[in-house]
Amino acid sequence: MTIITTAVQEPSAPAAPPAPQAGEPKQPFVKRLWRGRPEDPRWARPAFWGLLLATAALYFYNLSSSGYANSFYSAAVQAGSQSWKAFFFGSLDAGNAITVDKPPASLWPMALSVRVFGLSSFAILMPEVLMGIGTVAVVYASVRRRFSPAAGLIAGAVMTLTPVAALMFRFNNPDAMLALLMAVACYFVVRALEDGRTKWLLWAGVAIGFAFLAKTLQAFLILPPLAIVYAVCAPVSVKKRFGQLAAATAALVVSGGWWVAIVELWPASSRPYIGGSQNNSFLELTFGYNGLGRLNGEETGSVGGGGGNTGTGQWGETGWDRMFNSEIGGQISWLLPAALILLVAGLVATRKLKRTSVTRGSFLVWGGSLLITMVVFSYMAGIFHQYYTVALAPYLAAVIGMGSTLLWEQRKKIWASLTLAAAVVASAAWGYVLLNRTSDYLPWLKWLVLIGGLASALGLIFAGRINRQLALAAASVGLVASLAGPTAYTISTLQEGHTGSIVTAGPAGASMMGGGGGGRGGGPGGGGFGGQNQQGGNGTTQNQQGGNGNGFPGGGMPGQSQQQGQGRQNGGMPGGTTGEGGGMAGGGAGGLLNGATVSDEAKKLLEADSGDYTWVAAAIGAQNAASYQLSTGDAVMAIGGFNGTDPSPTLAQFKEYVADGKVHYFISSGSRGGMGGSSSSGTSSQITSWVEANFKKVTVGSSTFYDLTQKASS
Repeated sequence: MTIITTAVQEPSAPAAPPAPQAGEPKQPFVKRLWRGRPEDPRWARPAFWGLLLATAALYFYNLSSSGYANSFYSAAVQAGSQSWKAFFFGSLDAGNAITVDKPPASLWPMALSVRVFGLSSFAILMPEVLMGIGTVAVVYASVRRRFSPAAGLIAGAVMTLTPVAALMFRFNNPDAMLALLMAVACYFVVRALEDGRTKWLLWAGVAIGFAFLAKTLQAFLILPPLAIVYAVCAPVSVKKRFGQLAAATAALVVSGGWWVAIVELWPASSRPYIGGSQNNSFLELTFGYNGLGRLNGEETGSVGGGGGNTGTGQWGETGWDRMFNSEIGGQISWLLPAALILLVAGLVATRKLKRTSVTRGSFLVWGGSLLITMVVFSYMAGIFHQYYTVALAPYLAAVIGMGSTLLWEQRKKIWASLTLAAAVVASAAWGYVLLNRTSDYLPWLKWLVLIGGLASALGLIFAGRINRQLALAAASVGLVASLAGPTAYTISTLQEGHTGSIVTAGPAGASMMGGGGGGRGGGPGGGGFGGQNQQGGNGTTQNQQGGNGNGFPGGGMPGQSQQQGQGRQNGGMPGGTTGEGGGMAGGGAGGLLNGATVSDEAKKLLEADSGDYTWVAAAIGAQNAASYQLSTGDAVMAIGGFNGTDPSPTLAQFKEYVADGKVHYFISSGSRGGMGGSSSSGTSSQITSWVEANFKKVTVGSSTFYDLTQKASS
C-alpha cells in the first residue's frame, strides 16, 4: 500500500495508579472502581457504567416472556436445583437417568439461581443476562487498556447491540457462558503481552478450560491464534515463553479435565447415562458427536449430517460466504465487513512496531480469534445453528473499537481517513442489503442507513483537513448509521419471547435456513424441524414454521409454509397449562424436538402419588419429557436422551425400573422410536412395544398414558 507512508507509534503502557505513601490510607475499592484510572478523562468511567446500565436495561427488558426458553436445559436446571448429584452431572431429571449432551458448567449458575429464588423464567435466565453484562465489561476493559476509553465504549456498544448477542444472553443455551469465557481468555492474553507475567497466561488457560466444561471442543477454536501470538510477541525470552505456554496448557487441562476425570472414573452403574453418547462415555461424546462430527457432519445418533463435499445440506450451505448469507447474515454480520477492513488496516499500520508491540498484539489476539472462528463456522458440515455465531460477537466488537479509534487518531494521514471512510461505506452498504432482505420491516431505515453512511464517509475522507467538531460530527453520523440496523434487529429481538430448541434474532424473515425457509431442526441443544408446532413445557405454544417447501433435509418438512423460524412464544407463562395436548405434537421427529403442551388433567394425573416414584413418568425424547417435568415439578425419565436415539435405558433396564416400582406412567408419543420413527431396532421402540402390549392405557383428553402399575386386561 504505497499510500501508507508512516506507521503508528506504540502508545505507552497504561499507567498504574500511584502507590499510597507510608501511613496513607489506600483508596477504597469502590471509589477506585467508580473513578477508574487517574489518566482517564472525567467522563470515561461514568460513561462505562452508563454502558453497563444500558446493557442491563435492554437485556432484562421483557425477559420472562421467553418462559422456560429451551426446556431441554431448563429441565436439567430444575433437576440440578433438586438434586446435587443431578447438579454435578448435568442430569435431565432428579432421578439421574440421563444427562444433557454437554458438560454441565453452563447449567450450574442457573441451577444455583433456582435454588435461591425458586423455579421461574426469571431465575433461570437472570444468570445469562449477567453473563452478557460481564462480556460487555470484559471487552471494554481489554480494548480500553491499550487504546482509549472511547475505543472501549464503541466496542462495548457493538457487543451490546449485536442481535445474536441480545438473543443468547437472554436464553439458556451454553453459548452465553462460552462467549463470556472466550472474551475473558483474550483479555488475559492481552494482559500477558503487556508485561509477560505468567499469572495472566495461567488465568487464560483456566478460562478456556472452564469454557470446555460449557461447550466442549468449541472452546479450543481460538487456542492456535492465542498461543502463536504469545509465542511470537511476548516480552520475555523464548525459553520462558514456551515454559509459560506449557504451564497455561496444564492450567487448561486441570480446569477443564477435573470433571471429565471424575465422570470417567465414576462407576457407570451409579451415575446417569452420558446423553448424546452411544457408549455411555463422555470422551466419546466429546470427540465424536460434539467434536469431529460437528466438522464432518457424521454425528452418530443425530438426525444427519451437513453439506459434506456438496456445500449444502441439512444445516445450510457451507462456504466462505456462510456468515453473510440469508441464514446467518442478520444475526452477526452487520459490521463484519468493516471489522475485516479495520483488522487489515490495524495490522498494516502497526507493521513497523517492535515485536513486542501490545497494540499489534491486541489486533492479532482479537482478530485472529475472529478469523479462525469464522472460518470454522463457515465450513463445518455438521450441526450448525444461527445462534452459534454469538461466539464471534466479542471478537468483532473488539476489532471495531480498536480499529476505528486507531484510524481516527491517524486521520490526518490520507490512508487512514480513506480506510475509515471505506469501513463506514462497507457497513452502510451491507446494512442496506441486510435490511432489504426483510423489505417489509422498517422499509425507510435502509435508506437512512445508506445515505447516512455515505454522507459520513464523505466527511471522514476530509477528517484530517476540517476542524475537529465537523470531523466528530461525521464520525458520529457514521457510527449511528453503522449501528442503526443491528440496533433495530436487537430491539425486535427484545420485544419477543423465544422458546424451543432453535431460536433466531431479529424480525420475522430475518434468518431463512437453507436459503429459503425458516427455523429448522437440529440435534441436542438445538433444533426443531420446520413446519412443526413447537409446544413448550411451560404451557406455551411456539409457532415455528420453516423450510422451503422442498422437503427435508434442506429446511422444513415437505409442503410446509415458508415462515420464519423465529421461535416466538404466543402467550402463556412458566408453569401454565394450555391446550389439551399430551404426548408429542403429532408424534415423530417434530414432537421429539418440540416437546408437548401439558393439560391440567394430565398434570393432575401425574402428580397423584408422585412421591412414591423415582420418576412419575417416562417419555421418549428429552423435550417431551422436559415438558411434563417442568409442568409437574417431578422427575420424568427421557428415554433415549434428546433425540430418543441414545441406547438408554435398555429394555432390560426399563423392565427392572418398572418391576421395582420406580416409574408410574409411560407417555405415548404416537411414534415407535426416536429419530427413526418407525424403526423397531432401537431401545426406544422396543420399550414402546413392550409397554403397549403389557400395560393399561389411560386416556386424558387427547393424551395417552400407560399405567405401569397395572397390567393390561386380557
